[in-house]
Amino acid sequence: MNIPDLLREAAARLSGGSDTARLDAELLMAHALGIGRADMLMRQRDLDPPDGFAALVERRAGGEPLAYITGSRDFWTITLAVTPAVLIPRPDSETLIEAAVDHFAGTAGPSRILDLGVGSGALLLAALDQWPVATGIGVDMSDAALGVARANAVALGMADRADMRTGDWAAGIEERFDLILANPPYIVADAVLARDVIDHEPHGALFAGADGLDNYRRIAPALPRLLTPGGMAAIEIGYDQSESVGALLAAQGLSVAMRRDLGGHVRCLIARLAADPA
Repeated sequence: MNIPDLLREAAARLSGGSDTARLDAELLMAHALGIGRADMLMRQRDLDPPDGFAALVERRAGGEPLAYITGSRDFWTITLAVTPAVLIPRPDSETLIEAAVDHFAGTAGPSRILDLGVGSGALLLAALDQWPVATGIGVDMSDAALGVARANAVALGMADRADMRTGDWAAGIEERFDLILANPPYIVADAVLARDVIDHEPHGALFAGADGLDNYRRIAPALPRLLTPGGMAAIEIGYDQSESVGALLAAQGLSVAMRRDLGGHVRCLIARLAADPA
């Protein structure tokens, strides 16, 4: 079979479990060939079918996330390596970077950035790519996740600007930051999730107690001492958590604003010191 035939067959195989079956097939084919998707599509009738493509399709048909199969995920302006040690970066999380870009518009941008729960490094490294003179700290409890984040920092040429540290949220961090980013686990413990998520992504990066608020209760009290005047914290939340997390932030004397994702859900809460001008 040639590549167009293999793509049609693969898309049909994946259609029962993926809403993007054709795209999945194309990305898997490009990965198997070791080239970009656009290049593959342009040259598909001239290329020899690659070994191993069928095995990749079967992994995807079995529910394994595409990003874990290909080992990479695009986020904001960067491409990240991802492994099952880290949560796969979602487009919704780019809402936090968008909020920060708007906040610092017309300024030199943040100088110091803190990412609480750095995972793959997505938020911190995207911010460092956005503001090339900034430096930052990424904190995570998982040494495996930190290994992925450090490797991504090296691959993106940011190893000297991104200090990845083992830590328990903000414990032991004393300096102040212009921008704080946080995408903590926020899913309630008994939530029913899609098979590709629950079977493959790290549960420690997903679940946060009976009401999903355990980590916000840890993070919120630290923000007033960590933020510089004029700085901001961008915090990702679940679609129905704006009131509950907003109340936790307001109880610390912070002013709170909301930011919606492309789906129209409140995805990011923006926290600032109450003394800062609106």
